[in-house]
Amino acid sequence: MNYKKILVIFISALTLVVCNYSQGIAAKPTQTKVSLLPTQPDANTLATPLTYTIESYDSQVMAGKRTYGVSLPPGYEQNPQQLYPVIFLLHGGHGEPIDWFSEKKGQALKTLTKLYTTGKLPPSIIITPDGNDKRGSSPYFDPQYIDGPNGKVATAVGDELVKVVQQRYRTLPNPDFWAMGGLSSGGWGAMNVGLHNLQNFSILFSHSGYFQDKSGPQNSPISYIKTLPNQAKKRLRIYLDSGTSDTEELDDAKEFSKVLNQQKIYNLLQQFPGSHTWQYWREHLADSLTFVGEQFRIAEIAHAADNLGISQPKKQKVN
Repeated sequence: MNYKKILVIFISALTLVVCNYSQGIAAKPTQTKVSLLPTQPDANTLATPLTYTIESYDSQVMAGKRTYGVSLPPGYEQNPQQLYPVIFLLHGGHGEPIDWFSEKKGQALKTLTKLYTTGKLPPSIIITPDGNDKRGSSPYFDPQYIDGPNGKVATAVGDELVKVVQQRYRTLPNPDFWAMGGLSSGGWGAMNVGLHNLQNFSILFSHSGYFQDKSGPQNSPISYIKTLPNQAKKRLRIYLDSGTSDTEELDDAKEFSKVLNQQKIYNLLQQFPGSHTWQYWREHLADSLTFVGEQFRIAEIAHAADNLGISQPKKQKVN
């Protein structure tokens, strides 16, 4: 065999190897990124006004019927495989689950629509729990967001209701996609309930709240937060604001933020003109929810390798 024949055979064999290798590369499936958070709704989806309903369930913890408000995100029914982040909004003294949605009070649906439109908050399931204990609502005392003599409200809101929501709606399971906040005593409640249920919540926020309760350090976030494991502290994200005319609550927020900084817990403290009124809380719900939206986006990046967006939604109904 002469050299020319050998060279032709060599080139042919090399070409065959290269072609097969190229085909092998081309045949490899491309990996697609699984998006955990829902996409921002388009104009057509947003053209349908947001709504809310008041639902009920049988509470074992409180030994009776409990209610909560819920607003499902735009596109929820049209995207049956999508899982959603969850935000709990707690009412304050002499309050009830409808307060955050009421046109005369929180007007939360207007704020949510604006945030969905501008992309500052991913479409989320909004839950407004009943924070009142067995004494009911009264203008003479604040609700007790604790497990105390008038009922285990902290467990009812922070764990039992979470399970109800998980069973009734399509929710992202990781606590990094669950937030809880409130106003006034509900701001304290969000911190207290959240810190006692970190298996369910990683993001907490307070408007005009306080952080020390007369029932003791166990229910005083400014004290209790120091007892948390370091790993839990690293996961926490906390937002605080108060009006400049709301001097006592503003001082409380500053002191709490100082403790959070000492404990190396990520937090944002803001102060705005205003006082202890629904006008103030309406205006600044967008600020806290923008913070929440930012934390959801960060969590999406952190959990990009997880299969959180693939698990099948639960469909059973809770009585």
